[in-house]
Amino acid sequence: MDTLRSIRAWSATHHPRWLIVLRVVLGIALSIKGIAFMNNATLVEQLLSGSAMAGNTHALQIIISWANMLGGFLITVGLLTRLMCLIQMPILIGAVIFINAQKGGFAPQSELGLAILTLLLLIFFFIEGSGPISMDAYFASNREQGSQGTRIP
Repeated sequence: MDTLRSIRAWSATHHPRWLIVLRVVLGIALSIKGIAFMNNATLVEQLLSGSAMAGNTHALQIIISWANMLGGFLITVGLLTRLMCLIQMPILIGAVIFINAQKGGFAPQSELGLAILTLLLLIFFFIEGSGPISMDAYFASNREQGSQGTRIP
């Protein structure tokens, strides 16, 4: 029990609070991008049709949109953060390599910088985790106490 307390105390000091804001911003940005993909479905299909994965662009567009929306929401609330980051990484790698390479990395409407920043943040939160203020931490602390739903952080 003392070991668990020391790990939790180390985690709280190791994971600064400003990282929580960064995680929330990342999740909101991914959700907004997923909604934008849904709104511009034909544009996304055109981008995907010029890439190496031109086989089934409609299904790929739906998968990417929903993965961004759901993954962004779960990263925002801090639930299954590492898994959602892992799911998002191939999408962002594809965006960096295939999509932005078509447009040209330094073209006026290129989102290469944003895609690389998002990919780096996903890798960071995959390694770091969701932090002390998250649904993962809430469920972990209540599981340890045996009081599901009665302890609110």
